[in-house]
Amino acid sequence: MEEKTGHDQYHDDSTSSLMASFIIVCALLSWVLIHRWNQKNRVGPKTWPVIGAALEQLRNYHRMHDWLADYLSKTRTITVQMPFNRATTYTADPANVEHILRTNFPNYPKGAMYHSFMEVLLGDGIFNADGEAWRKQRKTASLEFASKNLREFSTTVFREYAVKLALILSDASSSSTRVVLDGQDLFMRMTLDSICKVGFGVEIGTLLPELPENGFARAFDAANAIVTLRFIDPLWRLKRLLRVGSEALLSESMRIIDDFTYAVIRRRKAEMLEEEEEEEKEDTPKRHDILSRFMDQYLREEGGEKGLRDVVLNFVIAGRDTTATTLSWFVYMLTLHPPVAERLHRELADFEEREAKEKNVSLVSYHESDDENSTESRFRSRVSQFSQLLTYDTLGRMTYLHAAVNETLRLFPAVPQDPKGVLEDDVLPDGTRLKPGNMVTYVPYSMGRMDYIWGPDAAIFNPERWIRDGVLQNVSPFKFTAFQAGARICLGKDSAYLQMKMTLALLCRFFVFALVPGHEVTYRMMTILSMAHGLKLTVSRR
Repeated sequence: MEEKTGHDQYHDDSTSSLMASFIIVCALLSWVLIHRWNQKNRVGPKTWPVIGAALEQLRNYHRMHDWLADYLSKTRTITVQMPFNRATTYTADPANVEHILRTNFPNYPKGAMYHSFMEVLLGDGIFNADGEAWRKQRKTASLEFASKNLREFSTTVFREYAVKLALILSDASSSSTRVVLDGQDLFMRMTLDSICKVGFGVEIGTLLPELPENGFARAFDAANAIVTLRFIDPLWRLKRLLRVGSEALLSESMRIIDDFTYAVIRRRKAEMLEEEEEEEKEDTPKRHDILSRFMDQYLREEGGEKGLRDVVLNFVIAGRDTTATTLSWFVYMLTLHPPVAERLHRELADFEEREAKEKNVSLVSYHESDDENSTESRFRSRVSQFSQLLTYDTLGRMTYLHAAVNETLRLFPAVPQDPKGVLEDDVLPDGTRLKPGNMVTYVPYSMGRMDYIWGPDAAIFNPERWIRDGVLQNVSPFKFTAFQAGARICLGKDSAYLQMKMTLALLCRFFVFALVPGHEVTYRMMTILSMAHGLKLTVSRR
């Protein structure tokens, strides 16, 4: 028998290797094809082995909210498989929302996964905490929000900054050249200044007429966008370890954010020490800001400054971002729906005339004078007069304004998705099974657009859907989820409505807004529904 030569042996080994490779490739292809075939009747995104639906999610990341709305318009609940056998269930079913937020609330905390994604920004603050830490902060915050003193203080501050914004718009409207404003930037400045005054008792002055550079706001927005990306980026921990890509930018943004936040805390702490020294003076006014109440609690604890840092940043995202984005989408809707703007103006003008007559106030006319300086002075006086008519009670009687705010929140909720962890096996009311360790997310952005919730005109901006026989209609918070519901319902809901209505009453009474031609308005993927390119506007006086 002839012995095989080295060449023959090499040929046999190569053939065996090729055959083995061919068999492995065929097996993998069969696995993938069978996996895909088994999903032919699947409702929701199709998946691939190991990586789940990550490719489709990444491909649609820029339009994630609409991507989900497309699926949820066909079925009320979908489950999206993620890499490494993780899954997130998304629902737009009000019955499921009630189950998650109230009926079986203890089973759906923020959870370890959500906490790990958001900890760098929100720490252990109220929006990222569970259990005793959450209850403790909520109790402290609820006592403050229930305070009559805080409501009165907030009304004064919100009026002050709304007038400042109106005067900036006045300057732009009276300019001899066409001035383009970024409405979202102006609203972000106004709400940042006001939350720092109401929440922390400090003036930071980003809404000055010259609109100074605002490094904190830019860093905060960048950090918000990056932590949101973590929800679908399986490599974020590796990038953080190597300090590359988005995680490197996040690290730099957090340095700026923390410098600002700790400066606010130390400034307020110094002021509190001065106030204690003045305590014996009877005429010393007591501060009513939210941070002071938390400082009394946290500074007695070890590591108290870190806890206060988390409080500050959680209140910034609540008081700045959510209100400013809603105001931005509201004004955008006015530019698209002039009849709504006109009806709002009629409601406000009628209110002004009625209140002025009741209070025997002689309203300043700003259309009479030919002298430009006199006209400007009269206009500012009229704005100030009108602002003094706006109180918590009088704003509460503006039915159409409130309806228009609700309609904006229905279609453009400030928090477009709200994810929760799953602690134990559970079955939602629609029969969807949930496993521990995964996540479940109710989707306010989708819910506001569903025909099966709001009727066949769900996609249409129509404030009148909220009014029946001249009376504002209440809607279940599990259907209209802009302020959450159940145990975690937003404590600042009334405060948010107060600031939004105060600001919009002033703006809609005195100004007409126009969108700059060709300006694209779309959202940016963040925890908050902010506009990706701002809101470029021109403004004119009424």
